[in-house]
Amino acid sequence: MGSPIPVTIAEIFLQHLEHIHIRPLIDPKQILFYTHYINDILIIYDTESTNQDNLTRYTNSMHTDLQFNPTQESNGCINFLDLTIIRRTSHLETDIYRKPTAPDTTIHFTSIHPNEHKLAACRYYIERMLNLPLSAQHQKREWSTVLHIAQQNYFPPTIIQN
Repeated sequence: MGSPIPVTIAEIFLQHLEHIHIRPLIDPKQILFYTHYINDILIIYDTESTNQDNLTRYTNSMHTDLQFNPTQESNGCINFLDLTIIRRTSHLETDIYRKPTAPDTTIHFTSIHPNEHKLAACRYYIERMLNLPLSAQHQKREWSTVLHIAQQNYFPPTIIQN
């Protein structure tokens, strides 16, 4: 395992750039929301004050060694980390996002791993589903996905439903 120092230095550097270059855009409300996690950045901006091309040009000029490649929302949706953020007329909704290449594989129920290890992934999926502010429709679809993953890995349905 490598040293944690490079990650810490990268975080300090990114926070410095944000303080110098991003904060001045937040105060006049050109950027309405900004957050990052490692190298994934979510920016919500006022389309009347700026546009994607200007924002991309500006962020790419912050430092010569950084290159930002923005992803525009599509049909009012954008994926950030493991969430899909859906823009509605009066509010935002969230849904759970899985990459199309994400496998339905967890530790197989018939493996010799301890039960705690086998159940960890299912427990995570269920807790995430229950703790995120999902609509009833999105929660129902996620529950079907959790049951499908459990079934693919030969978990007895009663264990998951309990």
